[in-house]
Amino acid sequence: MTPERTNKINEILLKRQPDLAVVMENVDDPHNIAAVMRTCDAVGIQDIYVLNTRIPPHGYFGVRSSSSAAKWLTVHQFNDIDLCFEALRKKYKHIYSTHLGSDSIGLYEIDFTQPVALVFGNEHDGVSEATRNLCDGNFTIPQVGMIQSLNISVACAISIYEAYRQKNIAGHYNRETIIHPDAAALIEKWGLKKEKWRMKKNNLHRYK
Repeated sequence: MTPERTNKINEILLKRQPDLAVVMENVDDPHNIAAVMRTCDAVGIQDIYVLNTRIPPHGYFGVRSSSSAAKWLTVHQFNDIDLCFEALRKKYKHIYSTHLGSDSIGLYEIDFTQPVALVFGNEHDGVSEATRNLCDGNFTIPQVGMIQSLNISVACAISIYEAYRQKNIAGHYNRETIIHPDAAALIEKWGLKKEKWRMKKNNLHRYK
């Protein structure tokens, strides 16, 4: 690994937010999945949770359409709601789902300086009732139009950039030391991937 690449990885890890995560429930459109991943990487989210209870586990996460964002993220796949939430509760103090209900709070009422996981649901049905029942509450994104809904990738982008705004003001992106618990494993993973790609590329040129 070159010194330049090492510095780049260290810079990225300094910005990674171990106390912020996104959960996608039964999202089957690969373009939406890819867009969510790309935005998560952009704001320093490392961990994405994919909960599929009605569709098969994803074997492909739209690497090409997400500008290869998937390879820089840690994806946790679950097909059991209880097991998924058991894992989430170990790391995040608050879990909120996107849902338009009478008891929902506004996005800007969420304190993103605390450990938070946000749950986004299926493109057509939203977050399931079973999953909502395990969350700490629901939230909505303020809207003034006739259609009170947004595409999942758009809703996710708006939500986590509000998290970015709050956390940036709180200094969470200005750390001088890396605090992500998986930093060592990520450095190895990212470095090995690059070296393998470089070796493969060189071999292809060599045997042309």
